[in-house]
Amino acid sequence: MLLFTHILLFLYPYYLFLLLTFNYIKIFAAARSGFNKEQTVIKFGKFVVKNRITILIISLLLVIPSVLGMLKTRVNYDMLDYLPESMDTVKGQNILLEDFGKGAFSILVVDGMQPKDVSALKNKIEKINHVDSVIWYDSVADISVPMEILPKKYYEAFNKNGSTLMAVFFDTSTSSDDTMQAIHDVKELCGKNTYVTGMSALVTELKELCEAEEATYVGIAVVLAVIAMLIFMDSFLVPFVFIASIGIAILWNMGTNYFFGEVSYITKALAAVLQLAVTMDYSIFLWNSYSEQKKLLNGDKNQAMAQAIANTVTSVVGSSVTTIAGFLALCFMTFTLGKDLGLVMAKGVVLGVIGCVTTLPVMILLLDKPIEKTKHKVFLPKMDKLAGGIVKGRWVILAVFILILIPSFYGYKNTPVYYDLGQCLPEKLDFVQATKKLNNDYNMANTHMILVDSSLNRKDVKKMMKECEQVDGVKMSLGMSSMMGSMIPDALLPDTLAKTLKSDRYELILVTSEYYTATDEVNQQIEELNNIIKKYDPNGMIIGEAACTKDMIAITDHDFNVVTWLSIAAIFLIIAFVFKSGALPFILVSVIEFAIFVNLGLPYFTHTELPFIGPICVSTIQLGATVDYAILMTTRYLRERRSGKEKKESVTTALSASMPSIIVSAVGFFAATFGVGLYSNVDIISTMCNLMARGAAVSMLSVILVLPTFLMIFDGLIVHTTIMKKKD
Repeated sequence: MLLFTHILLFLYPYYLFLLLTFNYIKIFAAARSGFNKEQTVIKFGKFVVKNRITILIISLLLVIPSVLGMLKTRVNYDMLDYLPESMDTVKGQNILLEDFGKGAFSILVVDGMQPKDVSALKNKIEKINHVDSVIWYDSVADISVPMEILPKKYYEAFNKNGSTLMAVFFDTSTSSDDTMQAIHDVKELCGKNTYVTGMSALVTELKELCEAEEATYVGIAVVLAVIAMLIFMDSFLVPFVFIASIGIAILWNMGTNYFFGEVSYITKALAAVLQLAVTMDYSIFLWNSYSEQKKLLNGDKNQAMAQAIANTVTSVVGSSVTTIAGFLALCFMTFTLGKDLGLVMAKGVVLGVIGCVTTLPVMILLLDKPIEKTKHKVFLPKMDKLAGGIVKGRWVILAVFILILIPSFYGYKNTPVYYDLGQCLPEKLDFVQATKKLNNDYNMANTHMILVDSSLNRKDVKKMMKECEQVDGVKMSLGMSSMMGSMIPDALLPDTLAKTLKSDRYELILVTSEYYTATDEVNQQIEELNNIIKKYDPNGMIIGEAACTKDMIAITDHDFNVVTWLSIAAIFLIIAFVFKSGALPFILVSVIEFAIFVNLGLPYFTHTELPFIGPICVSTIQLGATVDYAILMTTRYLRERRSGKEKKESVTTALSASMPSIIVSAVGFFAATFGVGLYSNVDIISTMCNLMARGAAVSMLSVILVLPTFLMIFDGLIVHTTIMKKKD
């Protein structure tokens, strides 16, 4: 059974991708060569209708390996793990693991214990699986020797207000499952009197929090999306059919993540919600087309569905291309979290399209009678008067657009972001309290790890450490020389201490800092420490959370520009190809980019810090997902202009006809993401969902108000730069 499951997991995503790709090619080939659609998409629609029971059975059977694949897909909670392997900080982390057998590192604050009890606790911690070593006072001297013999700065650095510090090294990497289990065991052993800090403690608590909330994310998104569809759709049952079909596609997507080995916690948390929000439009289009065809074909549901599938494939394939392009642009980030999210979501859109033209039509046909019995009046009014008013007031809208554009762009360029991953956690978590305890009692916010050549002269090492301690914000440095003195031979060092601080190739030095991760102060401090280290060892390096975060800041700033321009270029070319126009790509992209400026510029004026990954991902997702609103309206506008109508009538008709679909689509996107944003206690998840929800609303308003204004003003330019030949 397990072998059969793995075979299915391996083969079915390729089958699905090939199926959709084959139809993409057929559709575009037909469009380019003038073949009748009857030869392509109509045949596909008839095939689905004829084999509906088989398709439903296959779809449901594929859910089984999908669920198994989803459960077996590992989740990575360490954002620093997505730094490129070529960076010195990443190389240093690998050296630490290979040469010292140490990957993760934590500081423990032990409160209110006598030295003998702390020593006993240390011995118990060392016995926990995957704990490599623990450094405390008894690593240097017997506890019968008073701690006061330590130099004052070391004594005060590790003992304050009845508490003491110990350093714990693990033999596994920062965010491995073994390390997180070891952290859990340490916390369970130590109880309330001990505070555990460090990156591994952060990812452990982040994992626990996400696992407790993730199921609720999907539940909230589903409930709010259903409520939105119940209001705007014409049947009380159809929304639940949509959710069932989209849910199957989501399971397919999450199951095929198994082949990626692992996904980030952000991807896992957002993928289902985003797939629901993005692909809901496709389901709505199919249903509207089916309802229209039933009326035209006197209630022949089979023929109506075949035609609806054909219409949906033709429209949705084109619509999905921009969304897929937006997600795939994320794959070009150097910080590979973008690739993780981009591939999963692009795959989700493709599988969502497949589900929309296979599973959903089958479900609608099988439930046709109950759906008909639950039909109700559509609550959206006609948009003719509103459309006329918008077109009439275009100059006022243009003036408001210009007034908003400048401050929005300024805010967009200057919105503050944070990189300290600890900020994404709620105050109540143990890690946050432990970090505060460490900072308040010891004025210690970070621990850097320095790796230098083990053959360096002990006196030079000590001199280097003294220089490091002169750097602003450095509390102290801790190494073999500082612990035992430069005149004591290595042979006299305790074995545990010697093994912890020195390998055949490298010597490890710990440097404590009072500066927080991702601040300008700590980044400057790292620069100065690096300069000192390089004087003594050109191949020396500084590693740790703050150093890795500094590298992450540098590459994500570059990534933001690359991804932004790449997504714009890709979608620009797609629009140019679809409309065969030179002017329209500029207009449509400008309208959505304006909405992005407003969305991401607003936090600047509300003094809100965003997680660094938010603007990168949200700007690309908003462009790719909501440019479809503009494409929908523009398609209708061109149809009217090609039929010989004047520009005002064409724009008014296009606006009134497309406005209901745009509103329903935007409200569905908003509903699926807004609730998750309000609920989540993980700030990265909450902020990204809030930004995407607001982005959908702002894009909707921008398309409804600004795009008709641009179409009116630039109509002459559009006509002269667009192939306006009337389609057959």
